[in-house]
Amino acid sequence: MTATTTARDPYWQAWQDSWDRQQQWYLPDREERFRVMLDLVEAVAGTAPVVLDLACGTGSITDRVLRRFPGARCTGVDLDPALLTIARGHFAGDARATFVTADLTDPGWLDALPHRSFDAVLTATALHWLRAEPLRQLYGQVAGVVREGGVLMNADHMPDGGTPRLDEAERALRHARQERERAEGVLDWEAWWQAAAGDERLAEAVARRFEIYGSHADGEVQPPEWHVQALRAAGFGEARTVWRSVTDAVVLGLR
Repeated sequence: MTATTTARDPYWQAWQDSWDRQQQWYLPDREERFRVMLDLVEAVAGTAPVVLDLACGTGSITDRVLRRFPGARCTGVDLDPALLTIARGHFAGDARATFVTADLTDPGWLDALPHRSFDAVLTATALHWLRAEPLRQLYGQVAGVVREGGVLMNADHMPDGGTPRLDEAERALRHARQERERAEGVLDWEAWWQAAAGDERLAEAVARRFEIYGSHADGEVQPPEWHVQALRAAGFGEARTVWRSVTDAVVLGLR
């Protein structure tokens, strides 16, 4: 069996799909931002990139990278034992994907990585869990492993704050859609974790996860301009927003 035809275990595939659906409940344009990110990876690194999936969770980015670029190699790094259990189960037997347990706030986390240079570092809906100064430091660390001409892209909550009436109108529309989908059985964050805790193969990892994080980390969100400035200060030669919605954005740093 080749790397490009590695079969996925239906049990882990179901959890991967469930996670994706839960995330899409909050982010209906999630696949669009992934498409933009992968387009730009291909633009700067071709079709066989070496990718770092930062704060990878279940490996949603890794999954999309490997489906689009069968010759890619991905390293996922995260601290969450439950989401990493799903990732490792889902990608078991696929030599293109490696997953590492590491705390991104630990100054030595880079030592756990199998590579010292990456074509692209990608992350989505994760780094808002960090406060401003730790995120600045993380950008600086990541700049050291992105090769010259490579990219970092962060897709996350990056509200503008300058359009309160528009923000409220979008919020009302989004909440109405979420309530319709909840009535159809779509799980939100809390319900998803309750389901995972009730699965005997995940229960122990979920318990460890809540010992580490509690109910949620004490992070904060910043506007896109803050991220652009932080990336430039970290050593990226170019930085800009490459995708935008009312509440979210993808910012890119080019080494």
